[in-house]
Amino acid sequence: MSASSGPQGPDGQVPADGSVEETVEQVIRRRISDALGGWYGSLETALPTVAFVTTWLITDAVRPAVVAAAGLLVVLTVVRGFVGGSWRFLGSAIFATAVAAFFALRSGEAQDAFLPGILVSGLYGVGALASILLRWPLVGFIVAVGDPQFAERPTAWRRDPGLVAVCARLTWVLVALFALRVAVMLPLYLAGEVAWLGVTKIALSWPAYLLAVVVMGWMLATGRTPAQPQDDESGTAAIDPTQGR
Repeated sequence: MSASSGPQGPDGQVPADGSVEETVEQVIRRRISDALGGWYGSLETALPTVAFVTTWLITDAVRPAVVAAAGLLVVLTVVRGFVGGSWRFLGSAIFATAVAAFFALRSGEAQDAFLPGILVSGLYGVGALASILLRWPLVGFIVAVGDPQFAERPTAWRRDPGLVAVCARLTWVLVALFALRVAVMLPLYLAGEVAWLGVTKIALSWPAYLLAVVVMGWMLATGRTPAQPQDDESGTAAIDPTQGR
């Protein structure tokens, strides 16, 4: 269905308020918002790192810092059990903390807790850059997962050239973020500056991510790219601007 074909929902019905999202930017903005998990999902991913860094700065010891992060994860798990909802962000926090703890405890050096994050940022940066060059921009996959019909047509988003172009521009923001993390943290890691690694880890994680989201939000707010039907077989748009309303 084309974005200009009228205010119809995915079932062919007109929404109760008669409104419709008509641009690629509006669709992407909604789906990225859903993918972020809200403020609580963000806290779940950020707080274990804060606990590790703060405890290490106080005790100058790796094991208490690992215990503090693990203890906080237990608390967050209990809270999540009560409040319900998606376990995706807490699961990623548990995995990331476990990997960081393994590196730090194995060597006994606190800076090694930051090595996995540096390596992952480097890999993500290279992957994001490659995805742009190959015209499979990374942000496009985030948008695709937000499609209610993702299971039936996981690559439909690539049939809309406007959507691909917008996602490519947004992915450049991620490339810059990952490059900044590596450029700042790798020299600190090689110099063994654990305290500064802790500070920059916090600053370049959630705050920098928020800044990247703000930049993406500004780009989406100022864009007016129409969704275009590119499915020759079905005649439907690659993305349905009314889906998920």
